[in-house]
Amino acid sequence: MGRRWAVAVTAALVLGILPGLGVAGGDTTPAALAAEDPVVAAAGDIACAPPARRTASSCHHRDTSDLLVAGGYDAVLPLGDVQYECGQASAYRSVYDPTWGRVKAVTRPAVGDNEYTDGNGCTTPGASGYFGYFGAAATPRQPSCRSACAGYYSYDLGTWHVVVLNTECSKPGVGGCTRTSPQGRWLAADLAAYPNRCTLAYWHRPRWQDNGRTNSASSYFVEALYEAGAEVVLTGHEHLYERFAPQTPSGVANPNGIRQFIVGTGGKSRHGLSRTPPRNAEARTASAYGVLTLTLHPDSYDWRFVSEAGRTFTDSGSHPATDPVVGDLEPGVGAAVVVGGALVADMQLDPAVAAVRQQQDPAPAVTQGVLDQWVHTSGATGPLSATV
Repeated sequence: MGRRWAVAVTAALVLGILPGLGVAGGDTTPAALAAEDPVVAAAGDIACAPPARRTASSCHHRDTSDLLVAGGYDAVLPLGDVQYECGQASAYRSVYDPTWGRVKAVTRPAVGDNEYTDGNGCTTPGASGYFGYFGAAATPRQPSCRSACAGYYSYDLGTWHVVVLNTECSKPGVGGCTRTSPQGRWLAADLAAYPNRCTLAYWHRPRWQDNGRTNSASSYFVEALYEAGAEVVLTGHEHLYERFAPQTPSGVANPNGIRQFIVGTGGKSRHGLSRTPPRNAEARTASAYGVLTLTLHPDSYDWRFVSEAGRTFTDSGSHPATDPVVGDLEPGVGAAVVVGGALVADMQLDPAVAAVRQQQDPAPAVTQGVLDQWVHTSGATGPLSATV
């Protein structure tokens, strides 16, 4: 949990003394869900196009929705492509609503490509079927928008901060997915406003794909979330289930990295697995429909894949939340430590810091323990900031 800082911070903030700040820029967010250790259920790629006749291998959206109704979850997170083929309002009414719509009151959706697509003989400009059906729940920052909405937002869930992003970067109303795009700038401000919260993010297109490639749509999202110390990313798009080890944005396994789940198992259809598992994949299947449940504790999370009735595949485990850190330092990069406006230490010169750096290559993150060393060696008191 917490942040990997690349800007000035105060010791009080690192210690979690200061309260969380409001969302920057006047954006409105949904009210926080109050469960102490909330349990959520997620999946994407859900409801077949009408008439949506169930077969042995497709259109199992009612089966997965039965899991949601029976589970009594605090929130349900559809991970995009929630209604095929391109999310017309009539399809939502006839297929999605009688199934997954039974838990609409606790649904916080993410938008996918099939909400917009015009490649299947139909088109829904601006994802109007999706935004029209979910209303303000899908676009709380623009609560009256019903077409060509931004489709990204955030909310609090228990002690966690949850970020919902839109990987259909070029679609009307989105404005892109890069660092300098409206969505990228909003994400940076939103993460900065919640520095001490465990963070869950979700969107449609996976950063790390089952074929071993990466999708560029979410490259900045992953970088920003990693720098903020986020724990988990949920995605869909590929019609399978896959759990990755925590990793850095460049795909290096790291216990303090981000763990991505692909949960494209909502019921539409199944994709085959690649012959060779991708790097850092820990569990995967293309044989089961179901939902991923997450229990969000203040300092950890538990996951469990729940298969539809009659199927036995499962995957479960727990992981501690990412420790708060203040800047991942690269060798040779300087950092000044300032107490009460006076320079008291330099990353490249201070003996206490140098001793810590020699313990590990690459250099360790600047943790609260290192800040404490800086304070001790300087003999200073008062607000402490580290500029990396």
